[in-house]
Amino acid sequence: MSESALLGYEAALAGVPCHVIDDDARSVSIPIHRWTGAPTAEDFALIGQCRGDTLDIGCGAGRMTIALARRGHDSLGIDISPAAVRRARLHGAVARVADVFGEVPRAGRWHTVLLADGNIGIGGNPLRLLRRAASLVVPGGHLVTDLADAGVATSVRRLRLVVDGRPSRPFHWAVVGADGIQLLAATAGLRVDSIGHHQGRWSARLRLRTPRVDDTPSNRRRYQ
Repeated sequence: MSESALLGYEAALAGVPCHVIDDDARSVSIPIHRWTGAPTAEDFALIGQCRGDTLDIGCGAGRMTIALARRGHDSLGIDISPAAVRRARLHGAVARVADVFGEVPRAGRWHTVLLADGNIGIGGNPLRLLRRAASLVVPGGHLVTDLADAGVATSVRRLRLVVDGRPSRPFHWAVVGADGIQLLAATAGLRVDSIGHHQGRWSARLRLRTPRVDDTPSNRRRYQ
């Protein structure tokens, strides 16, 4: 995400009206009220698929990280936005400023990686992101991700955030529909354990398809 887009995102978190436009000038409002509010029933359906210690990638204001902790998970939220992380910590989340493609705490030792709120789109390359997320979990670990609706094609979009009428520099974001996750997961070395639909929200639970070298029978029993 460009620096100006990051600043726009932080302004939106602070309550400044913000929307997204693509190269075809299509405009979509950002659901900041949902991202900064209390977890919904759909959020809890996603959280219910997480097992054990969970890394919340792109945690934003931290509502999912906090909800995970309250359900007994050792959870950590990471986000590239310092303002988002400050807000998450203020509300009680354990959160750190980090880029998923950079240094991530406890890499390779998480039981679940969570990509909520469309965060499978981070970086505009879902294959690269899924492969990176898979490297962060233990043998037998899982990835839980939001998806776009069935029938929505996997695509990469060039977007800008508009705050107070001022557009940011463009950044790339991916969209993955429920129909496209099987092929994408297989290409990333993952298998799809389940695809769910709850009150209009699609999600998938993925697992490493090819065991890593340290995926011994004892480890498989421990982490399943």
